[in-house]
Amino acid sequence: MTLTGDAIPPVRSARAIWRPRLLALLAGIAAALAHPPFGLLPGLLSYGALMLLIDGSGADRPLRSAFLRGWLAGLGYFAVGTWWVAEAFLVDIAAHGWMAPIAVTLMAGGIALFWGLAAWLYRLARFDGPWRVVVFAAAFGAAEWLRGHILTGFPWNLPGETWRAGSAISQMASVVGVYGLTVLTVGVAAAPALLLRDRRRADLIAVGAAAAVVVGMAGYGMARTANAPVAAVGAERPVIRIVQPNVPQTVKYDPIVFSRILAKHLKLTRQPGEQLPDIVIWSEGAIPMLANDYLAPDSFERTAITEALVPGQVLLVGAAVAEAPEAAGGRVRYFNSLLALRRDGDDLTLIGRYDKHRLVPFGEFLPLEGLLTPLGFKELVKIGDGFSPGPRPAPIALPGLGIVQPLICYESLYPGFTREGAKASGRQPKLLINISNDAWFGATSGPLQHLNLASYRAIEEGVPMARVTPTGVSAMIDAYGRVIPSARIEQGAEAVIDVGLPPTVDITPYRRLGDTIFSLFMIVSIGLTLVFHWRGMKKPPRLFRRR
Repeated sequence: MTLTGDAIPPVRSARAIWRPRLLALLAGIAAALAHPPFGLLPGLLSYGALMLLIDGSGADRPLRSAFLRGWLAGLGYFAVGTWWVAEAFLVDIAAHGWMAPIAVTLMAGGIALFWGLAAWLYRLARFDGPWRVVVFAAAFGAAEWLRGHILTGFPWNLPGETWRAGSAISQMASVVGVYGLTVLTVGVAAAPALLLRDRRRADLIAVGAAAAVVVGMAGYGMARTANAPVAAVGAERPVIRIVQPNVPQTVKYDPIVFSRILAKHLKLTRQPGEQLPDIVIWSEGAIPMLANDYLAPDSFERTAITEALVPGQVLLVGAAVAEAPEAAGGRVRYFNSLLALRRDGDDLTLIGRYDKHRLVPFGEFLPLEGLLTPLGFKELVKIGDGFSPGPRPAPIALPGLGIVQPLICYESLYPGFTREGAKASGRQPKLLINISNDAWFGATSGPLQHLNLASYRAIEEGVPMARVTPTGVSAMIDAYGRVIPSARIEQGAEAVIDVGLPPTVDITPYRRLGDTIFSLFMIVSIGLTLVFHWRGMKKPPRLFRRR
């Protein structure tokens, strides 16, 4: 058969092929730079640029092209947002250094698959007109929800968390959660791109509606925080002492400096203050030794810790705990725990324990262990064969403080984690305690990002948070996600904070409803898609058509 001239597919130039791909990559980078600590909010407009790039994906293979452009945008977004992961592998260069570039590449490229999925879903819907902004936002909201739940989930830098925690717009998380705020953020950020096309009346209406949503979110946030009290350092009881010893991760495995690490914690715990602290908090993995050893009866460390406290004072410490073989089917299990110790007389009493439920892949355990171990992969934490997950999250009770919910390290990334524990136990916490070992990531953007992301849990729940790390940033965060003035220790500082327990707020809609509103967003979007396609409508309904 002879092909006619009309049947010969057009040959596209290399520039026509690679230019949209490069623009997609740059769009993802710009969106990542909108997040704290960078805070370049105009980068949010790159979601609109990405929407137009997906709209223009190749006519011959539109779905594959859309997926690739979404994946490239995600690659840029997560490369900027998670590059600091390499720092953890450089703590012990001899053992793990070779894994650093592989880890960053696999993490950014793997998580970017969710953005590729979002682009694919959006292109599959084949919408025209302003309604496509709704579908675009919903597709990204669904993909980001999946990112936070598939396998162990990794909801780092959700688009809804672009806004600085404590700001006016961030307060919407108390209503819709960060997944709902992700849908709203992507939608209002993508809407201005409609003006780059025909500028039909419908497009102008849609952009105006997006502007109204932004104004409404900001107005709600300003109203919510207008009369909110700001807690003061040491203002009321109970008084909580946050200890930041500034111990880099690189020295924690050196037995020579063990006594200095312990001495730093003890000195800061005993440091005089305006008021005697009721609760003292040390960070995750504060003492680089099994708690079974340094809390053994009559050990030097146990005696020294006891003498650093006054009778009745409570110490919360992040510790690695070994469970005896007879209680674990013949195999020693290790847990990343928060221990609550009270000085009673001349000894310590264990009054509470929380075991970390969500573990960090490759950090605290090795996924696909049978496959990856022969290839030389190993978890970063040098504790036996890695940690075992604890039971489902549940709050613990502390004398003089009440019900608290521990969040160890990146458990603070998960929306609904505290709500799940409160629902299961029937007890609402008065304080979230986020202990984390951000020393793994050095003086990078990672700890600053983590501070912003963790603060969203306080906004969602309407509960203050004490955040404690060995090298910073440590802080007391109020129930609106705001770091309390003078209650913040910067990276690289050795210091303590004494601060009164900030008040909680009335039960937030998110604490009551969870992700119900986000689910409604998804249902409405799917319903619109099905109805419009059932009617053969690939254009907006008559209300938005140009007359």
